Amino acid sequence: MEQEISRIINVTKVFGLAAVAFAAAILLTPILTHFLYKYKLWRKTVRDTSPDGTKTPLFSALHKERETRVPRMGGMLIWITTVFLAFAVWGIAQITESAFWDKINFLSRNQTWLPILTLISASFLGLADDIAQVFGKGKYVAGGIRFRYRLWVVFLIALAGALWFHFKLGWQTIYIPGLGNIFIDGWYIPLFVITMIVLFSSSVIDGIDGLAGGVFASIFGAYSAIAFFRNQIDLAAFGAVIAGALLAFLWFNIPPARFYMGESGILGLTTSLTVMAFLTDSVAVLPIIALVPMAEVASNIIQLASKRFRGKKVFLIAPLHHHFEAKGWPPHKVTMRFWTISIICAIVGMVIALIGR
Repeated sequence: MEQEISRIINVTKVFGLAAVAFAAAILLTPILTHFLYKYKLWRKTVRDTSPDGTKTPLFSALHKERETRVPRMGGMLIWITTVFLAFAVWGIAQITESAFWDKINFLSRNQTWLPILTLISASFLGLADDIAQVFGKGKYVAGGIRFRYRLWVVFLIALAGALWFHFKLGWQTIYIPGLGNIFIDGWYIPLFVITMIVLFSSSVIDGIDGLAGGVFASIFGAYSAIAFFRNQIDLAAFGAVIAGALLAFLWFNIPPARFYMGESGILGLTTSLTVMAFLTDSVAVLPIIALVPMAEVASNIIQLASKRFRGKKVFLIAPLHHHFEAKGWPPHKVTMRFWTISIICAIVGMVIALIGR
């Protein structure tokens, strides 16, 4: 009986908090959009140059109307909701003597402190970049913090996380489904750093209405399920809260988008996802669960390498979703098909992670 009650509380904690996050984000959106539109917080120009310095007329033609009329920084909705809910529930648990709130609280040192701190720090970096883009500051394309500067900050965040995992928590192995725990000792540190940097580079996915929100909702949903079945209930609740906030964001981001996620949302999501993948010891299935963001990064690398060494492009535009736009696919078709692929990959990766143990 006691075990059954505990199971009910855990289910309520994960799914209930996800629903609360969705409702809270929906209620917060009118305030956020009023602020974003009042101060016209959108790009004033669209970039017409790729990272290697070549012109991108196709990209400019596809995005001129969208990017210069729709505000950025919509991703604030996701991390503000998540952080507020985490500390609100924790605060209520501290000032009441109710066992219910103690059990519902998902802010814990061993499971959620690190991903929440990562979410906050990376989101503030993204917010600074969005502000720079909106006001045309900086020398990076149409304004914003240069990629290499953002990369250095993310590298430092990743290094701090890697050192914490390896030396403070004592992680020295990774779990490979079907093979078990593989001892990698100090190689754990570069693996963690490289994984976070690759996911950070997938921020390019935020380029079509609804695309990033739907893809990352399925990814966080999968990792929340993995954490739940590993009995990491606080971490499962953290992932579920982010997924709930993402669905609320998606409600307003589907075509025509009310706002874009921007770096203020995507950087926090990609970095905290890295931490979640390692905390669940399921980083081996990350390339499956996050196949769409990984493919976006790969398409950029392939395009730049091909232009550099072959003198011609592989894709009409990189990253991959823009290639299909340039081929004539309507944006909603690209979004829906990428959502479908992401959901299937999330399910497959989750099943492999759980059955492989």
